[in-house]
Amino acid sequence: MRRALQRLLRAAGFQVQVYASGSEFMKHASASEQDCLVLDLHMPDMTGFDVQDALFASRIDIPVVVLTGHDTPGSRVRALENGARSYLCKPVDEDVLISAIASAIGGAGANANQ
Repeated sequence: MRRALQRLLRAAGFQVQVYASGSEFMKHASASEQDCLVLDLHMPDMTGFDVQDALFASRIDIPVVVLTGHDTPGSRVRALENGARSYLCKPVDEDVLISAIASAIGGAGANANQ
């Protein structure tokens, strides 16, 4: 999934950096300048919620677009309350994902949902 998203987003004109886990991302989060984080809720070692919590605790402000294959009303509410700009369910339409990322980078405050 990670490689497919990387190819899609690069083809759409985004510069993309991928990480194998939430903890790997967090090792680099404060030192690099990401415009947006596309975050899966279910990952090894740290969940997407753990990453959101770590970003908040570290005072790192990166717009987040959440992807999940396990949608629940509680997950949706929690992700959005934790600051996600968008909450999208897999399989996600490519145009919807690209639009959500562009909106997050542009600073739009509307929470796009699918």
